[in-house]
Amino acid sequence: MARSDMISGNVWEQYSKKVQDRMNNPVAMGEFTQEDADKHGARLIVADFGAESCGDAVRLFWIVDEKTDTIIDSKFKSFGCGTAIASSDAMAELCIGKKVDEAINITNTEVEAFLRDDDGTPAVPPQKMHCSVMAYDVILEAAAQYKGVDRETLTNQDIVCECARVTKQEIITAIREHNMTEVEQIIEVTKAGAFCKSCIRPGGHEPKDIYLVDILADVKGQMEQEALEAAANTSTSGEMSFDKMTIVQRIHAVDAVIAEYIRPMLVMDGGDMEIVDIKENLPYYDIYIRYLGACGTCASGSTGTLYAIESTLKNKVDENIRVLPI
Repeated sequence: MARSDMISGNVWEQYSKKVQDRMNNPVAMGEFTQEDADKHGARLIVADFGAESCGDAVRLFWIVDEKTDTIIDSKFKSFGCGTAIASSDAMAELCIGKKVDEAINITNTEVEAFLRDDDGTPAVPPQKMHCSVMAYDVILEAAAQYKGVDRETLTNQDIVCECARVTKQEIITAIREHNMTEVEQIIEVTKAGAFCKSCIRPGGHEPKDIYLVDILADVKGQMEQEALEAAANTSTSGEMSFDKMTIVQRIHAVDAVIAEYIRPMLVMDGGDMEIVDIKENLPYYDIYIRYLGACGTCASGSTGTLYAIESTLKNKVDENIRVLPI
């Protein structure tokens, strides 16, 4: 019996037409042998990954051109539910023609988006999002095998939300940059917790080592403490010195000066700039910038324009600032 005959009503409507089609008629299901790889003068990669939460497993086959690190062809075998088949099928197709390093960047959310019928409607129910996570994980296994390294070297293992592949540091950064106070803000901005919701707070279908509510509470506490320390370090004029600021405060301070004194000058000539990073290299503060528009090709970007930007920031922000275009 076809899988679509076994699921009916509102439950089946939670799956996109693309998912339903690939459940029953996957286009990349199959396997490669060494003989297949030899015909291309390429290398055969066979990688396995199993999901402990549901018992599903997938095997990924790559034929890789070692001269260019390009995946010539890709197939899979899935040992699991229909959603696992559909996600693995999409994943295998997305790998074809990509370099191995590019394939590593195929996230589970990209697989899910690829299976949507329209941008605004999820392809699968939230509780089935882990199937596309498995597709992402088997890519890492294949890439690690090809490169001869442990998969831990290819990715940040500090993952809080498996569904959206969001790390703890990404969540912390978002809370600080947007001054978040509610967990719903984290979900909206980072997409962590937007799918199966297990990572939001205890009680979901999968237990976690840390939850969004814990991270939010910790970071809010740190920010409150920093605010108290900042108030103690504020001068009588009410202005905080650059060396006492946090990295976010420094970026805001520099960006405010750029917006008021520098950007209008650049825009008049069809250009612009953005702050890439601020690093302490005491006694200096190195501000890395990227020129945009006409500024990207202007010869004065490393002479007169650069001097004007640096002089303005030294005068308005801190005398130890150095500006470095990248």
